[in-house]
Amino acid sequence: MSARTAQKLATVANFDDVPRIVRRTLHSEVLNQLRDMIIEGRLAPGARINEGQIGTILGVSRTPLREAIKSLTSEGLVEIVPAKGAVVRRFTEHDLVNILQVLKAVEQLGARLTCANASDQTISDICDIHDRMMKLYKAGKRLDYFKLNQAIHTSFVQASGNEFLAETHEALQARIKRLRYVGNSEPSKWERAVAEHVEMIAALKKRDADTLAEVVGRHLDATVTRVKDFL
Repeated sequence: MSARTAQKLATVANFDDVPRIVRRTLHSEVLNQLRDMIIEGRLAPGARINEGQIGTILGVSRTPLREAIKSLTSEGLVEIVPAKGAVVRRFTEHDLVNILQVLKAVEQLGARLTCANASDQTISDICDIHDRMMKLYKAGKRLDYFKLNQAIHTSFVQASGNEFLAETHEALQARIKRLRYVGNSEPSKWERAVAEHVEMIAALKKRDADTLAEVVGRHLDATVTRVKDFL
């Protein structure tokens, strides 16, 4: 190998750890902002989404806003009401119980499959998300905490290797993001939910499928209690 070739290779190697620049599209930016407004309650259940007003707040035209509304409609957070337009979907306790009943079965199966099939690296990655989430909990950053919380629940299913299970979970989880978010509105409720997550990670590290499935089920059952006053 010539000295020049070696120098070129060394120069390239020096940049291996430089992260790529991730460009977000206007659609994803508007979608994320609008979703956060619904989850945080800035747009309350039953409220009409005024395209002109929201477009002015976000500084965008109606076209990307309408595309975002379409995406949120498919997620189940928004519904189109005749003569009223796009409205933030309102869920009843009955809706929540029914959705959580299915979500519980999906997450418990996903948890069992993940314990059996996931690589050590995948489990380590989930634990890393948990550690980041705990830092946000201690800092009191509830929305950022919630997003990582949801990512952990998603990971329990995605790491199972069953893509159909993952697709079902994603659709169900999207519908009740707002309700799950308000479940942590009181410090005592938030603390209990965090304690359950600590139990989940402990079981995951041991690949203890039975315990992980039990804690996941208990965690989702408690969600109804945590949001009952809000409903």
